[in-house]
Amino acid sequence: MKVWVALFPLLTLQLASGVFLLWDILGSILGIKSSPIAWVYYELAQIGAVVGLILGMVVSATLLLRSIRKQRAAEESLRLASGAFMEVLHERFDEWELTPAERDVALFSIKGLSTADIAGLRSTSEGTVKAQTNAIYRKAGVSGRPQLLSLFIEELMGDPLAIAARNDTPHPIEKAS
Repeated sequence: MKVWVALFPLLTLQLASGVFLLWDILGSILGIKSSPIAWVYYELAQIGAVVGLILGMVVSATLLLRSIRKQRAAEESLRLASGAFMEVLHERFDEWELTPAERDVALFSIKGLSTADIAGLRSTSEGTVKAQTNAIYRKAGVSGRPQLLSLFIEELMGDPLAIAARNDTPHPIEKAS
């Protein structure tokens, strides 16, 4: 919000500068006569218009660079979060002692693939995938895919209540009371 408050006067100055210079050029081309003003004021108005446009360009370039930096930082955070997500996945898979086949099925399941798709990718029957999926849910202590996915989301979000509940430890707030 502060940026818009600071930019509004600058945008107004740019608009006025552009209108002034356009009016000046069109007036010369079309032969439109305007009330005469002293040449000193006329030259000062032209200088002010050009300075306003240059100032607008500098501020626009600064905001563009800031925006590019923020985008790069967001992309880096997303890349790190993606790596963190895979790290959390592998930690949980180790904790639950999933077999290599169950790890594959769990990863495909978390990615949102259907049982038929997983069976096709793994060249197994749907019944095998369903049995592996049930073993994963049992080992993870969940009843289905949404709960399995929520375990990882809660951990990445740092939800202390969910993590404490999963670890059967009292929440820090509960310890104090």
